[in-house]
Amino acid sequence: MSPANEPRQSKSERTAAAREKAREIREAQLKREKRNKLLIGWGIVAAVVAIIVVVALVVTSNIQKNAPVADEGPTPANGNVYGGVTLLANSEVVKSDPATVRVADLPSAPATPPAQVTAPGAEAEAGKPVKVVLYIDFICPVCKDFEAKYNETLTSLRNEGKIAVEYRPLGFLDSRSTTNYSSRAANAAACVVNESPEKYAEFVDALFAKQPAEGSAGISDADLKKMATEAGAKSIDACVDAKTYRPWVKYTTQQATAVGVTGTPTVFVDGKQWGQGDSAKTPFDQFVQAAVDAKK
Repeated sequence: MSPANEPRQSKSERTAAAREKAREIREAQLKREKRNKLLIGWGIVAAVVAIIVVVALVVTSNIQKNAPVADEGPTPANGNVYGGVTLLANSEVVKSDPATVRVADLPSAPATPPAQVTAPGAEAEAGKPVKVVLYIDFICPVCKDFEAKYNETLTSLRNEGKIAVEYRPLGFLDSRSTTNYSSRAANAAACVVNESPEKYAEFVDALFAKQPAEGSAGISDADLKKMATEAGAKSIDACVDAKTYRPWVKYTTQQATAVGVTGTPTVFVDGKQWGQGDSAKTPFDQFVQAAVDAKK
């Protein structure tokens, strides 16, 4: 049937049809608005949940990083009971027997720092090369400056077999980061010497080269793991995650305090503290060379 043959609607029918059409349009619009509001609402809920999850992860991570550290734990392979790792020629590391350290075994810190600090195990054994012991902190800018100034000399004398260099990393400046970076970095270094002792010196150099600013979060555990891999060490992932050598770092830090070490770097050459007494104005390289000459 053609449009011309369709029955003509009355005015009232046309009005009713128009009203029905308008109602349908309005209902469709209301449904769209309701659907949009629901989508927006669910989107806001999803965003809030995502934010909560991120915040929870950050809080959990910080809690884990700042969780109390045990007062007893193992030394790493190639690390001694003084908290040190001793480097010889060509990155060779002095071997050491496994041991357990306990903070409870340490004496209390002196009420007044001694005029002369005596560091345990800082003197070379008879017939051995001159022993240089460095108490350091990986976020300490003065330590980084010391390394920049004297590392080449120390490495040269070490490779010539004239000295042995022992690093004793501390957690002195944990309060200078928001994540106990000093102890975390020292633990990572311990993990490296346990797994790949030949890469220890290179890893220590990398930690100083990439030293974070005081007051910052420091290098993340993920990046410390990556740095170890980049240095050619075996994976330290499990060791870092378990904080395996944090008790050892804690012990070393408190032992240093107990003998009167009050800052970093604190340096000893065959048991004599550089920068104190007669050596107060002697450049470090000259101080070391004098000890080497005295052994000839």
